[in-house]
Amino acid sequence: MKIELAELPIMQRQAWLQHAIAPRPICFASTIDRLGNVNLSPFSFFNLFSSNPPIVIFSPARRGRDNTTKHTLENVLEVPECVINIVDYSMVQQMSLSSCEYPKGTDEFTKAGFTKEAASKVAPPMVKEAKIKLECKINEVKSLGEEGGAGQLVIAEVLCMHIDDSILNEAGNMIDQTKLELVARLGGDWYCKVNTGNLFKVAKPNTALGIGIDALPGSIKNSSFLTGNHLGQLANVHELPTINPGFSDDRLKNIIQYYGLTPTEMEQELHKYAAELLNQEKVQEAWQILLSGSID
Repeated sequence: MKIELAELPIMQRQAWLQHAIAPRPICFASTIDRLGNVNLSPFSFFNLFSSNPPIVIFSPARRGRDNTTKHTLENVLEVPECVINIVDYSMVQQMSLSSCEYPKGTDEFTKAGFTKEAASKVAPPMVKEAKIKLECKINEVKSLGEEGGAGQLVIAEVLCMHIDDSILNEAGNMIDQTKLELVARLGGDWYCKVNTGNLFKVAKPNTALGIGIDALPGSIKNSSFLTGNHLGQLANVHELPTINPGFSDDRLKNIIQYYGLTPTEMEQELHKYAAELLNQEKVQEAWQILLSGSID
């Protein structure tokens, strides 16, 4: 299927994009107008864009159905400050309730049952129940258009962060990702929750370059049992490994013993075993298994 976005109605175009570009973190923004009326609204057009200066951007877009603007946008144009409260699973239903289009002047803190907590540097209050709060000043509001659906980029500089001690690691010097059940927005009514059941690590290339998939031996690169993710793991080493004479593995010994006379079958079994090891993040062990039976 090929979709020409320019040919679609605004709401349909938005639906396709929101289903495809996901998950999106949620900016739960508290703002205030010049009269002191507080607004609390979630936006999934949101992310981190700089650490020096610390810049986050969210977009209270013009409504696609009638081209009206949102109270959050009106507020930050009047009082260029906000608090971005990070949404976790414990507050997702209340957050969703606050997204109702209440009349201007309605206090969504009250409607959604959240507690106001005074910020230290900005006028809008923080959501006490949020485990992470970012106090921000608004550096710029950049309009991407005046039509319905057009983004209105709120470029916010983070002045300070408030972190609940319950989500810190044992050393108390960083957030423990396993303790914070972050919530992200998908398309339609769909959300996702980050927890220990779906968290995983990917070894990050740093100063030393990975050898690249193009440098893998042909028998490994063209394996029927190693996926693209497996090849990416193997190719992230800084130099092509060699056989370690001290490496010992009982399953490797058994494979060589039973399939030694049929090299093609032996290689297949070794690749299956290597795939299992790679699924367990045991990259060096997988390399030793693969090198033991390569027929490239």
